[in-house]
Amino acid sequence: MTRVEVAVREYAELGEGPTWDPAARRLIWVDILGCRVHTYDPVSGRRTVTATEQHVGAAKPRAGGGLVANLRDGVGLYDEGGAAFRWLVHDPAPGRRGNDAAVAPDGALWAGTMRYDEAAGGGTLTRIAPDGTATTVFPGVAVSNGTGWSPDGTLMYYIDSPTRRVDVCRVSDGGGHLTDRRPLVTIEPGAGFPDGLTVDADGCVWVVLWDGAAIRRYTPGGTLDMVVELPVRRPTACAFGGPGLRDLYLTTARTGLARPHPLSGSLLVLPDAGQGIAGIPFGG
Repeated sequence: MTRVEVAVREYAELGEGPTWDPAARRLIWVDILGCRVHTYDPVSGRRTVTATEQHVGAAKPRAGGGLVANLRDGVGLYDEGGAAFRWLVHDPAPGRRGNDAAVAPDGALWAGTMRYDEAAGGGTLTRIAPDGTATTVFPGVAVSNGTGWSPDGTLMYYIDSPTRRVDVCRVSDGGGHLTDRRPLVTIEPGAGFPDGLTVDADGCVWVVLWDGAAIRRYTPGGTLDMVVELPVRRPTACAFGGPGLRDLYLTTARTGLARPHPLSGSLLVLPDAGQGIAGIPFGG
């Protein structure tokens, strides 16, 4: 059985969005409600924490250095070291914020939004090209969450958490067009809600269960083939990282819990859990 270890002891309100940065050999993750971007080098143990001026749903590496961030009022670009910032897409809306995001194999950012009250239809999933062109692909979602691609890039997986589904779509037109959206997996009542996901080198989909204290792995055909129970009630997202992309990192949350587990808000890791896929930096 895969064991759970603590990578970084932290007290994040809403830890989210772990992403391996291959150029810097570090993991990037955020505390959405704490307005913080964290980095962690698993070899040296070095950590950094950078404040943002708004709630930050996700932060991903850029091809030219720095970060792209999915913020409350849109998507912005930080230069290396966070010294300079500019908006790439500025689209503020009352009661709404950016949530999870992912970079596609073509270097585009797929950024989700949600309302703070999680109202149905209040969020979107938008594709943002490296030049800043924004195209809303899925309007009218509730809580836009996990997004990932098959190893060959022909399929995209997507979670709108309240639906309890992991959907799969076919990708065409160089990565910018989706067809044939259908449910791959439906999480049964009482098991929690699907939140973040990642896809491994075998094409299996790892799904974190908010309020389910677990992470599951499904085959490309949607068959459940592994469950790892976690000590925290609210894990949020997952990503492979570390040397060889063999370790699976998991972010966690404390928000909304009257008596959170001592590790709630920490960055956890499942050592040697599988084989990840090398990520692509945002092309902008």
